[in-house]
Amino acid sequence: MKKSKSLELLMAIGLTATLSSTSSFVNAQENPHNNTNIPPFLLAQGGEGGEGGEGGEEYSEGEQANADFKDKMNGKQLLDSLKQGGYVIYFRHAETEKDYADQVTAVMGNCSTQRTLSEYGWNQAKMIGEAFRKYSIPVADVIASQYCRAWQTADLAFGRHVKNGDLNFPKAEDYTDEQVADMKARLIPMLTKLPPQGENTVIVGHDDLFEAATGIYPAPQGLAYVVKPDGNGGFELIANLLPEEWMKLGQ
Repeated sequence: MKKSKSLELLMAIGLTATLSSTSSFVNAQENPHNNTNIPPFLLAQGGEGGEGGEGGEEYSEGEQANADFKDKMNGKQLLDSLKQGGYVIYFRHAETEKDYADQVTAVMGNCSTQRTLSEYGWNQAKMIGEAFRKYSIPVADVIASQYCRAWQTADLAFGRHVKNGDLNFPKAEDYTDEQVADMKARLIPMLTKLPPQGENTVIVGHDDLFEAATGIYPAPQGLAYVVKPDGNGGFELIANLLPEEWMKLGQ
């Protein structure tokens, strides 16, 4: 029996937590935002400092929206549409060795000051790229944040990338309303921009910007949302896919 998308996402989040505690490549770290006094919206903040909904705490609105999201297309229908172009595909970067908020101390251009991809994350990115090549899904621009985990995901999957600082976090762990509005203002133009005819645009970024723009917190790491710009400054969310689901599109 086919599992619901929300169940698949919750299972993937659980798998991520298991891998983080057992893999020799992943160093587990306690979620610094496990504080029941933090408002629900802030539980999904903090520069990817945890997937939320784990350890018994309630989901934030963005996390619940992610769990509740229903694909409008999937499988062969989605693949055929992607091969025609016209989509923006927003990836949250692949799995990292640790999951904590690093945006305050991270120095762009110095990967040693940032969270880095785990070996599992490297394999996720390569898996995504293999699927795009196998199914000849056309990609024009590949845009990534300046964080190493984002542009490395892009490079491992697609062999190229252009860094864009508009995809970076604000230098804060708990965002003000103004910072959330700024993240939304920076990402919306990328999600609404039509790709070249017959092509798709790939963006590799982070959780908090996508939540600011859409109200959806993309978890787990490596999750992608397929976005359809309407040509009039708006967009529609069509589907989300885990890294391993890309290869299954044609099956």
